[in-house]
Amino acid sequence: QVQLVESGGGLVQAGGSLTLSCAASGNIFSISAMGWYRQAPGNQRELVTLISSGGRSRYSDSVKGRFTISRDNAKNTVYLQMNSLKPEDTAVYYCNADVGNMVVVGQGTQVTVSS
Repeated sequence: QVQLVESGGGLVQAGGSLTLSCAASGNIFSISAMGWYRQAPGNQRELVTLISSGGRSRYSDSVKGRFTISRDNAKNTVYLQMNSLKPEDTAVYYCNADVGNMVVVGQGTQVTVSS
């Protein structure tokens, strides 16, 4: 089994930055792609970014140029650097990992951007 633990959320003013971390434990060798989703109140869960085991990444149009995902395979951790944050980025951010034909999701961390 794989467990994911997110950290780094919080309250920030518009234009500010935050870095989220997601530490994986358990059967980490079975993990392929990892990424981040987010869900704002009343909205569907939205894919923010994904990174492959080889380091290739892709982003939603809404965060492209502002967010950067990175992966430290030695630490079994994926990071999400969020810059130029906007109030519309406010959401619970969930780390996810592809494990075989399953997707493991973390407990989520709240990001709130004030205007």
